[in-house]
Amino acid sequence: MSEAHQADELFATLLESVPQGARRRLSQQLLRTAVDLVQQQPDLLDLKIASSALEEMGDAFAMFDSSRGLPKVTIFGSARTKEHDPLYAAARTVAAAMADQGWMVVTGAGPGIMQAGMEGAGREHSIGVSVRLPFEQGANHVIAGDSKYVSMKYFFTRKLMLIKESKGFVCLPGGFGTLDETFELLTLTQTGKGVPVPIVFLDTPGDPYWETVDEFVRNQLVERGLVAERDTSLYLITEDCDEAVREIVGFYRNYDSLRYVGDTLVVRLRQAPDASQLALLNERFGHLCTSGSIHLAEPFDPERKENDRLDLQRIALPFSKHGYGELRQLIDMLNTFVD
Repeated sequence: MSEAHQADELFATLLESVPQGARRRLSQQLLRTAVDLVQQQPDLLDLKIASSALEEMGDAFAMFDSSRGLPKVTIFGSARTKEHDPLYAAARTVAAAMADQGWMVVTGAGPGIMQAGMEGAGREHSIGVSVRLPFEQGANHVIAGDSKYVSMKYFFTRKLMLIKESKGFVCLPGGFGTLDETFELLTLTQTGKGVPVPIVFLDTPGDPYWETVDEFVRNQLVERGLVAERDTSLYLITEDCDEAVREIVGFYRNYDSLRYVGDTLVVRLRQAPDASQLALLNERFGHLCTSGSIHLAEPFDPERKENDRLDLQRIALPFSKHGYGELRQLIDMLNTFVD
């Protein structure tokens, strides 16, 4: 038997060994993709990148598994912020308030704002995802050695884990890295590649960092037609730590989550709108539908099959898949329908 034939048989056996269930198809697809990549005999550097990225994503997935189901907020900000800076105190205050409400606080695990957030949250409520840099030390003293900490080689895998796992974000002033993280977050939310989330730009009194960024967005990007006016609804600027916390927690006052079933967007809620509220939604946001209207719905078959949030109420709409700033406004309106 040829080596190629033996390899094919071995791979077929490996594919069949994947357990039955909803994850079987994707697991087999992952194995096929890895084998296809190796058979292409890629450049050594390409192979190193693919291997390292997959390995460290696996490490991060395993690390986050211990906190699965717990709400998480990611705090972005500069590693260079000093302890005497009011921004440092603001990060500690917001993180402590979020931890008091049962949220886990995720940061890049470094010094500055990242350390301030972890000090506020405490080690028990902190999760760290660092990146290895030649000019910075490892994890800060709060999270170093903790099982809820992972170190990554690449910025792109680190940003994936800092964004993917969290239901809310607080962005404090920072340099290129902070702006990169912030604008990638906005891009994912604006394009629908990420789910709607509350995003807070936190300034301190007398320090208009985010107000200046907002002026640039409005005066340059919006005025030039490079982004829509409604896209500024994706974030809130405040210098009030309590308002920052209310914005994140309040986003889930009624809204829970969403998913697509085919071309239909399903929005899961704690309380469904009544007839007059549904009419108001259609009056304000009906243009987001490609056909029909926003309507009440029962769980769809794929949701039932996966036992996906079946205890919640639902509205559904054939969403046009653009205008995610207005989708955020729709969620805000739904949140006003409960006390």
